[in-house]
Amino acid sequence: MHARALNIKTGLVAAVVALLLLVGAGVAYAAGDDSSAQPTGDNIEKAKSAALDHTDGGSVTGTEVGDEEGYYEIEVTSDDGSQADVHLDRDFKVLTTSADVESPDDKDEPNDD
Repeated sequence: MHARALNIKTGLVAAVVALLLLVGAGVAYAAGDDSSAQPTGDNIEKAKSAALDHTDGGSVTGTEVGDEEGYYEIEVTSDDGSQADVHLDRDFKVLTTSADVESPDDKDEPNDD
C-alpha cells in the first residue's frame, strides 16, 4: 500500500511539473519577440534618408521593415509636430505618404473604443 501511495504522489508531482512547463512555453510563445526593436543597418539608413528627402526634413521617429503598404515604413515628424508615414519599396522609391492624424489634443471619450 505504501508503494502505491508513493507512485500516486510521484505521478502527481510529474503532472504538476509538466503543466508548469507547458504554461511557461505558452507564455514564451505568446510574448514573441520584442516588436519595439527598431531595424538597423545600411539599408534602413538609406530608407530613412530617402524619407527625409521626400518630406523636406524632420526627424525619423519610427521605422518598420516588411510593412503591408511597402517594404519600408518610415515615420517622420516635422518641426511643427505633424507626422507622416513614408512607404518605400526595396529600391528606396517612395510609394505613398500618409499623414498620421493623431494629435496631442485627441482625448478619449468614455464610450470610445
